[in-house]
Amino acid sequence: MLSTGEFNVPNYDCGKKENLLALLDGARRGISIQMSTLGGTYKVPQISDTIASEALSDKSQFPFFHQMLPKEGFHYPAIVQLLFHFRWTFIGLFASDTENGENFMRTFPPMLVKNGICAVVSQLFSTTGYIASLRDSLSKWRQVNVFVHFIEHVPITDRILPFHLILMRLPGPIEGKVWIMATLGTYRLKKHRLYKYVQSIWNFAFVEKERPEDSAFEPHFFVEDEFHDHYFQCFLLKFSVKVRKRCIQKAPLETQWKQNRKRSPNYYQPYSIVKTLAQALNAAYSSRSRRGKKEGEKTLGSPRLQPWQFHPFLQKNEYCNISDRKLYLDQNGVLAADLAIMSYLILPKEDPIQQPMGAWKRQRLTIHRRALSRLKLLNKQSKCVESCHPGFVKRAREGEPVCCYDCVPCPEGTFSTQEDTQKCTKCPDDKYPNVDRVQCIFKAITFLSYEELLGIILVSFALLFFLTTGLVLIIFIKYRETPLVKANNRDLSYILLVSLLLCFLSPSLFIGQPRKATCLLRQTVFSIIFSVAVSSLLAKTIMVVLAFLATKPGNRVKRWLGKSLANSIILSCSAVQIIICSIWLGVSAPFPDSDLHSQPGEIILQCNEGAVVMFYVTLSYMGFLAAICFTVAFLARNLPGAFNEAKLITFSMLVFCSVWVTFVPTYLSTKGKHMVAVQVFSILASSAGLLGCIFIPKCYIILLRPDLNTKEHLTTKINIKT
Repeated sequence: MLSTGEFNVPNYDCGKKENLLALLDGARRGISIQMSTLGGTYKVPQISDTIASEALSDKSQFPFFHQMLPKEGFHYPAIVQLLFHFRWTFIGLFASDTENGENFMRTFPPMLVKNGICAVVSQLFSTTGYIASLRDSLSKWRQVNVFVHFIEHVPITDRILPFHLILMRLPGPIEGKVWIMATLGTYRLKKHRLYKYVQSIWNFAFVEKERPEDSAFEPHFFVEDEFHDHYFQCFLLKFSVKVRKRCIQKAPLETQWKQNRKRSPNYYQPYSIVKTLAQALNAAYSSRSRRGKKEGEKTLGSPRLQPWQFHPFLQKNEYCNISDRKLYLDQNGVLAADLAIMSYLILPKEDPIQQPMGAWKRQRLTIHRRALSRLKLLNKQSKCVESCHPGFVKRAREGEPVCCYDCVPCPEGTFSTQEDTQKCTKCPDDKYPNVDRVQCIFKAITFLSYEELLGIILVSFALLFFLTTGLVLIIFIKYRETPLVKANNRDLSYILLVSLLLCFLSPSLFIGQPRKATCLLRQTVFSIIFSVAVSSLLAKTIMVVLAFLATKPGNRVKRWLGKSLANSIILSCSAVQIIICSIWLGVSAPFPDSDLHSQPGEIILQCNEGAVVMFYVTLSYMGFLAAICFTVAFLARNLPGAFNEAKLITFSMLVFCSVWVTFVPTYLSTKGKHMVAVQVFSILASSAGLLGCIFIPKCYIILLRPDLNTKEHLTTKINIKT
């Protein structure tokens, strides 16, 4: 054909010229590749009516190859969906040791793994009948109910024979299995002893368009090989220059039309190629004719159409509309086809029953349930383990196939509603999984409220201590002229008692739903009030030390005594804390926030401290003041006790520091409303410690031992001490 002359000499143009425009290809893969390699050199288009391999689908290597059927393996997703539909995730794979079989073993198993299906048996077998390699694989026959076979170019009985011979030697009864054929095609099965271990054979075939009973096309476009030999009395294998003239190219075939149509089930397939070629030729010559008229050329003198000029018109042609099969372009623009799924039910003493089992249309699987009523394996799942129930997730076992796994509960905060899920779904932030972890329910909104028991207890203690402090303040005001009240710096005692009153009121900013105002004030108010209280204690301690230093002859400390020094200490120490809180509010003020993740099942309304560092700076400064006060009081503890509060202040500061040192790790280790409760408890405990250690002993003397609250008693005690 490539010589285009009377002598078959490739690359030489001898004698009468003939115009080769295209090659019509129906050969197998290896021959098609050779044809495309040779024809592509001359830019001759090649039209194929077979399933194209991956190699021929590569346009960079075979640009002149045109396929009228989808490429090899386009239907593998249909097989995967079929297995997934019946939950057959424990299967076996067999393929012939051909190039196509090896390609099947490379491309198909990854698709199985992606869908959670594992092949326990995966075996290439020889096309020459050597069956030794199958023996080890078939030892697992009883574990697997479904097998996928890639068989080509041979009758199905020839491929079943090796399996039958091995299974006959296995001990015990062997149940029939489902065979799914991975190669496209139809079968004509009859009763046979080789089907003993096969329960059903499923296969995929192209869905063909409805054909009219009387076709309108003329059947002299082509002839079949056997008919050609018989009718024209010439043989294709003996083509040469001498006998070529004996083989005429056209003949009236109407007399053989009906007989030939019955004899050939694929009679329409070549017609699709011819019709495609005819439409492309018509478009090519029409284009040349229009261009010739436009340029003023003479039609009779125009050169012949060349193959490379014919190629663009084949590219534009749509095979889907011309083919006798239901072809279409998928979402990626790749040629695909609708497939019918046939089932051959094997019966012991009857011919196999063929019935349509389902279809693969537009990438969707449909199953005819009625056609499967007699199939025993439908209700028998082929699995390594039982399904994981909703609320559980699959976890692969090390060293075992992907379908062998353990079922473990979904992690915290996740759920699953389907069986055999590979990944649990995370609940939204405002929801959490129920106990079974099969659905998400709304979280409860929580905060330290006045209605709950913890809030009631804290409020009750705060009111109790507030009333107690108020009572102490009233006692000190009532007995303000007594020596004991005067001796202990009456004004500083009033300041301390008022600050303690405010300390016992400050928990009201912490309890209840956090709002913008309460969040803004709670930490700053608390830290400033406590700084005033500790500053007043520090001023008391310093004044006690200065008072006893002033009793020594010649000491000039006496001039420092007075209200101005005490007030200066309180104002200066408190002013530093006020500055720190102002910087805090200016840089990053606290604000209402919600914690969605700390506690499962709860949305915690809380105050975000903003600049958390500033919160710990205020605590550190308050601790610094307490440490100085404790140190000074501890050093002054041995001064005469009638006027000396140093011992009481030392003990109160010890309680105060112990509470707040314990507060820090406890605060950091708790979450939600318990964190707020810890801080409120620390405020109440430290304030109660100051109140009890400093003022309760004095109230005892004032109310119950007035005989000790006299100037003579205090003076006598001082003289005894000195």
